[in-house]
Amino acid sequence: MKNTFIALVLALAGPLCALAGPIEPGRPLPALRLKNQHDQDWQVPADTRLVVFAAGRKASNLALAVLGAQHKGFLESRHAVYLADMSRMPGLITRTFALPALREQPFEVGVSLDETLLAGWPRQDDAVTLIGLEVGRVTHFQYVSNETQLRTALGLAP
Repeated sequence: MKNTFIALVLALAGPLCALAGPIEPGRPLPALRLKNQHDQDWQVPADTRLVVFAAGRKASNLALAVLGAQHKGFLESRHAVYLADMSRMPGLITRTFALPALREQPFEVGVSLDETLLAGWPRQDDAVTLIGLEVGRVTHFQYVSNETQLRTALGLAP
């Protein structure tokens, strides 16, 4: 009975683990099915060349400082998406402050509230992770920790 239960748990958890897999150059970007800041379905489009990934408050503030100043359609014009891992934020803060602030942005934000989903994704404290893609495969990733670096990576004047 115990072995049957363990097998069932592993069988059910397997697809979730496959979704969250590690981000490594040469490997496909794991499929994500999330909601955006407006609670609509969100996923990384097939033609995406850059994922701007913020996994903390300082990283999110950095991304919003640069992206929030851009015109509507800016990310799309660069085949880029913004993904925010808000799983460590208390739920009340997320619902009361963070999501309403994101709803005011001129771009779509993929939002993860599940701490296990993006656990294997590259991150550094206080830095935005930029994940380069080519035909759905990770080409590289890098960390940027200030506005000048992020602006340069997005092809904007420093």
